[in-house]
Amino acid sequence: MVTFAWVAENFPGTISLTPGIDIAMLAPDTYGTAPTASALPALLTELERINSESILAGMLDLQKIILGGHSAGGRVAIESASPNFFSQVVAAFGYGVHTAAGTMMGYEAATILPLPDLLPVLLIGGTRDGVIANSSNLYDTIWQEATTPVSRTFHEAISGGRNDSYLMLVEGANHFSFAYPFDSTTGTSFLDFPATQPEDEIRSLMAETIGLFIDAHVRQKSTAFDQLKELLNNGHPLIKSLERK
Repeated sequence: MVTFAWVAENFPGTISLTPGIDIAMLAPDTYGTAPTASALPALLTELERINSESILAGMLDLQKIILGGHSAGGRVAIESASPNFFSQVVAAFGYGVHTAAGTMMGYEAATILPLPDLLPVLLIGGTRDGVIANSSNLYDTIWQEATTPVSRTFHEAISGGRNDSYLMLVEGANHFSFAYPFDSTTGTSFLDFPATQPEDEIRSLMAETIGLFIDAHVRQKSTAFDQLKELLNNGHPLIKSLERK
């Protein structure tokens, strides 16, 4: 797994940590023509260097890269997961993520933008995601539930038909259940709701599901397919819903 920290000026006069968002590629006339993940080209270049001249030389499979992330980082992951952008990318996942379009970018209220829809994708949302619920003003709407834009992204931004796209809603998980340890410097934690289920169990479920998703659709392990089918058919105490298309 590769993570990174990047400080940039995404908005004029605002310098902060960023998951690497190319704001220009979110505009109505450019969206979908290029990746929104501005950090990814630099990361791929560095991985190529590491795979050629470090102690990890020859040990990395850079032709099977999976993009994943949390919140805005998850959004740029799922929006950039296309072989038309990066031939090495083979799948993507995201937690607390959706493709609702901000009205400040010129979109109509509550617009959901399409995803590339060419690779396996796993979307995960939490029923106690206060950050999503309390940020609906950015989209000039009020979400019915904390998971509404996550569910709408699955149903409206993905055509499906290959049975490799998933939506899992986790009961009691809040926006930061995915992250450990909790980082109070994010600037949005005050918006969140309290989690109502044990967060170690929530993270364990999410880690297991992401692992099964990768094993099934990237590593082509039949046992992982079977376990995913078991979750789809019989669920889990913390899964509010699990869909595939």
